[in-house]
Amino acid sequence: MCYITTAEKSLMRRNANTSQTVEAVQPKALAQLLTVADVARILGLSKVKVYDLLKSGLPSVKIDGARRIQPAKLQAWIEQHGE
Repeated sequence: MCYITTAEKSLMRRNANTSQTVEAVQPKALAQLLTVADVARILGLSKVKVYDLLKSGLPSVKIDGARRIQPAKLQAWIEQHGE
């Protein structure tokens, strides 16, 4: 059985709402990377606040100057920093 996380659903909605064709053959890890805007929507925060969180330890990767966040690492970070 395959479960889809909230972050993955958000990414699918974002991809479904774009006019660009998304390659179905992308490696799974790359297909799931979230943008700062995606993370802001998921967490209900501004992009500026997400960038602040990135500076203070939210795990991300930098690809040609753009920050991307892996959904699993976002989930782990939320669980670690939840109150």
